[in-house]
Amino acid sequence: MSYQVFLTDDAAYDLEALYDYIESHDVPEKADYVLDKIEETFLSLADNPERGTYPNELLAIGLREYREIYFKPYRIIYRINSLSVYVMVIADGRRDMQSLLERRLFQD
Repeated sequence: MSYQVFLTDDAAYDLEALYDYIESHDVPEKADYVLDKIEETFLSLADNPERGTYPNELLAIGLREYREIYFKPYRIIYRINSLSVYVMVIADGRRDMQSLLERRLFQD
């Protein structure tokens, strides 16, 4: 069974900001490579989205509706709904993920 994978607007912005950052601090080829690998990683969720683990920051508050996979050091946080996967956050795992997830996933 194949799932459809969608990027939320926030996740699309994350990708764009990540690309811009790498491009301005490294070379465009590196930014292209990282973007391609991250896209390859989250698109692979179409085949088996349940393989992701629960983010520790969310487990700590009892949430099990989000999962994550990695293209290190980048974390891809997503949610499964029926036959769809929604990528919610793409972020460098070295960031303050607790604050980022609270702000992004629990905004009013």
